[in-house]
Amino acid sequence: MNIFRKSLLVLVLGAALVTLAGSATKSEPVSTSVALSSNELNQQWMVEGEKRYRTNCGRCHQAPHKFPPRAMAVAVRHMRVRAMLTEEDMKYVLYYTTH
Repeated sequence: MNIFRKSLLVLVLGAALVTLAGSATKSEPVSTSVALSSNELNQQWMVEGEKRYRTNCGRCHQAPHKFPPRAMAVAVRHMRVRAMLTEEDMKYVLYYTTH
């Protein structure tokens, strides 16, 4: 894996942990989300990314081809405006289309 992909993965996973920590309720401690293994977390991101891709992008686009992360980041940012994607949707879709 090249340095850009590793950096992107760290950034995306860090954002996910921050999001999970911010949305944790009092009955669900933050440590539960951190206890997930890296593989489980990757799988959850893939499932959620695919679901959001099908919901938001699948209306107009076929299954995604694997493009370099930099190219996909530009495309997803462009489509974020056109498809009215949230920041969270954009992160999941970007993860799904680059892995």
